[in-house]
Amino acid sequence: MCCVGFAPNITFCIQEMKLISSFFSLSFRLVLPNKSIFYPPGMSESIIPPEVRPKPAVPAKPPHVAAPSPTAPHGPSGLGGGVGVDRVPGLGHSGGGSTLLGYIGIDTIIEQMRKKTMKAGFDFNIMIVGHSGLGKSTLVNTLFKSQVSRWSSGWGGEHKIPKTVEIKAVSHVIEEGGVKMKLTVIDTPGFGDQINNENCWDPISKYINEQYEKFLKEEVNIARKKRIPDTRVHCCLYFISPTGHSLRQLDIEFMKHLSRVVNIIPVIAKSDTMTPDEKNEFKHRVRKELETYGIEYYPQNEFDDDMEDKNENDKIREAMPFAVVGSDKEYQVNGKRVLGRKTAWGVVEVENPNHCEFALLRDFLIRSHLQDLKEVTHNIHYETYRARRLNDNGGLHPISVNNTQESNL
Repeated sequence: MCCVGFAPNITFCIQEMKLISSFFSLSFRLVLPNKSIFYPPGMSESIIPPEVRPKPAVPAKPPHVAAPSPTAPHGPSGLGGGVGVDRVPGLGHSGGGSTLLGYIGIDTIIEQMRKKTMKAGFDFNIMIVGHSGLGKSTLVNTLFKSQVSRWSSGWGGEHKIPKTVEIKAVSHVIEEGGVKMKLTVIDTPGFGDQINNENCWDPISKYINEQYEKFLKEEVNIARKKRIPDTRVHCCLYFISPTGHSLRQLDIEFMKHLSRVVNIIPVIAKSDTMTPDEKNEFKHRVRKELETYGIEYYPQNEFDDDMEDKNENDKIREAMPFAVVGSDKEYQVNGKRVLGRKTAWGVVEVENPNHCEFALLRDFLIRSHLQDLKEVTHNIHYETYRARRLNDNGGLHPISVNNTQESNL
């Protein structure tokens, strides 16, 4: 401590004050813009080395995964920011998605599902209803380009019209591109062929409900199967006679009763018997009658999930009922082999959209809406039956299925 009254000590005091001031100044200046570290006097630089934090390793994407788009948004300039870092929508704070530091593999779940489904295979059960002579079996063979109808499977020994409506199912396993599908075609010989056709739809309705009952019993078992056999009817093709006038009363009553339990798709059979003008007028009249009687056919308006589905299904509904021609015979047309019906005026090409609407029906039934048909059957028709069945009498009671003739060929 310096004393002001003593001259010899003045110089010493001034030097001591400068030293103290320098000490405090250096002690509080820890980090400058150039990130150099300053230490108080007397402390060695080797005592407190600067901390070096290594950057986390970012795993690379596998070669089969496409690189992100250059225009894709990246994370902020902090953690995980920079090129090649994906952001996951819906995670993290409300301002944006969580930032991934590298490839995880979430996108492979689609491939995993595809492999499991390929191993398990698919089931598709289609029912064909209409009176004799409308080409039901031929159209089904044409749809799947194979002999899948009951007549093609050895049922056609006798062509006698049965006295009552019968239910005959035949199953095949068809394969295309490594995908296997068990196809079951349910035919209804005798429908509409009697003098008195009153309540002739009852055996068909009973069969459909029996399949729901089978599935329900398997579901409520304590030790149920890993994969429940699905014999439920996913689709019913109803064949309308090409009269050119209007629907018959039988057509109206059948579709009114059955549209509540199954997906009905109305088609006009043998449409090559009408001129284009007659066909368009008949289609318009049928749509009007279906609307007048409140008959719902697939795809139903209330089952459209979003605007994309609605726009697609609206186009389909405008084209229904499909005016179709079936044939499993090939003919040479302009140097190409085509499926068709040969007439005195030429060949009616089955898959030519200018000749008939078979291609529209095939694409709709198989290529775009097959899975949706199965989902609507399970989530709507089966669930309606299940809820009613479990509420009735508080339990399950067996239903006899001895009258149903099935054949697995």
